[in-house]
Amino acid sequence: MNHNTQPEIVTEGDPSSGKKYLLPFILVVSLFFLWGMAHNLDSILIPHLKKACNLSNSQSTLIDTSVFFAYFLMAIPAGMILKKWGYKATMISGLLAFAFGAFLFVPAANNLSYITFLIALFIIGCGLTMLETSANPYAAVLGNPSKATSRLNLAASFNGLAAMVAPLIGGLFILSGKSHTKEELAAMTEASRNNYFLEEAASVKTPYITLGIILLVIAVIFYFIHLPEIKTKSVDGEAKGSFFGALRHKHLRWAVIAQFFYVGAQVCVTSFFIRMAQQGGGFDEKTAASYLAIYGLLFTVGRFAGTALLQFIASNKLLAIYAVISVLLSIVAITGSGVIIVYALGGLGFFMSIMFPTIFALGIDGIGEDTKPGSSWLIMSIVGGAILPFGMGSLIDIYGDNIQIGYSIPLVCYLIILYFGLRGYKIAHK
Repeated sequence: MNHNTQPEIVTEGDPSSGKKYLLPFILVVSLFFLWGMAHNLDSILIPHLKKACNLSNSQSTLIDTSVFFAYFLMAIPAGMILKKWGYKATMISGLLAFAFGAFLFVPAANNLSYITFLIALFIIGCGLTMLETSANPYAAVLGNPSKATSRLNLAASFNGLAAMVAPLIGGLFILSGKSHTKEELAAMTEASRNNYFLEEAASVKTPYITLGIILLVIAVIFYFIHLPEIKTKSVDGEAKGSFFGALRHKHLRWAVIAQFFYVGAQVCVTSFFIRMAQQGGGFDEKTAASYLAIYGLLFTVGRFAGTALLQFIASNKLLAIYAVISVLLSIVAITGSGVIIVYALGGLGFFMSIMFPTIFALGIDGIGEDTKPGSSWLIMSIVGGAILPFGMGSLIDIYGDNIQIGYSIPLVCYLIILYFGLRGYKIAHK
């Protein structure tokens, strides 16, 4: 961490015992991977359901809106559940909600109902909110406080691993590689057109049924495993642990703002990656999905590399450096042409990789009993992923389906993250 003062950890047993925390940490890491799968499958669903349900760019981003708006609505209830029930019960509840949403993909596909898909994604988002509200702070405080940022980045590296795995699975099992222009669709008979749409929608069923079953199995494992509850004390004044009281920490307020724009930026980049690779890079759908997997690989490598660099570079400084590079790469994506655009997006994957866990860890640093409500605020800020991609889709539609111009939205986001890394992260000691 960046600061000399750290939250005092009060746990069951000896906090210096690393082995004591190994199994709980491994289980929490599995959650990072699973919600990474959910988010990165959305990047496949957006172009896929755009075809299957015959949507505009802005309509297709309602997939993101459904998931991330759930974060906004569920963050306070999730924080209350976390405070009342503790980490373990909140994680199990999140897994069950996540599984239920995954299973709802079956009736959504059978009925070719975009609304049902959005409801399913909203329920998945509610489950993810409970998982992230509990797992992020749990990973941060599960051990030596001075290693919280590194620990959270390590756990989040497996979230990054999912960014590579999900596009491969989605490209293999969900994307068909078939696409028709508006003119071709209009020339089809109604029966042929409906069969095409139903066939496209049906491909999501097997991956989401499988995901749902895995989630149920992990929920059962969590139920039978002992997880230590962890309590903390504040370093910058008396902590009350209240939801609105948590915002008295200035650095938490700035972290919430930075996280809003970070999540918005990341979702914008990935949601339009395949369309950008098709339009700007000239790739077909399947090839574009494979490049999205490479983006995920770079994101994963960035997480592990970032975790190593954090041993030598203060987390706020590394965040600021990565934000500057991300601004430059965004400019390349907006103004470039050909395959260089796709390379720039891949670079964004690498340099965005540490942003979420680093902002999160800096935001809850030293806030003690406000950690749980503070985590709720940071999870609420994920609503940026609901708002900014819709704005990006609308901007793209306004400029005649010009995907590149839309990437000016992430560029602005990185400038705000840069400010947080330079100034906003600082704790105002009393």
